[in-house]
Amino acid sequence: MTEGAAGRALERRQERRIVVRMPMHVRGTDHQGLRFEELTESENIGRTGAAFATWHNLDLGDDVEITIPLPKQKAEGETDFATRGRVVHVAPGKGKRQRIVGVLFTGPRFHRVFSSESLG
Repeated sequence: MTEGAAGRALERRQERRIVVRMPMHVRGTDHQGLRFEELTESENIGRTGAAFATWHNLDLGDDVEITIPLPKQKAEGETDFATRGRVVHVAPGKGKRQRIVGVLFTGPRFHRVFSSESLG
């Protein structure tokens, strides 16, 4: 996917992302072909995608596996959320090598309900 195509995909996003920090376990392969696993946190999240900080070099179109542990007070029978995602946006992060990566979920959608930290 080209940067222009990723930009158009973001412009077409029809849902709002909620600014919320949630732990995320991300697994994938970086642009050098090296497998990685990283514990990070979301920058924002919605039903169909999320953004998170990473120290790994990911390219547009890369696929990742994502697990979001649910709080200890989860409902009986409820399990951690697990899905796959495709990188649709990469932007500089806070550190020199850090990046903020936006992914579109290509597996199950996120159906958890929560409020934005920015509404506080």
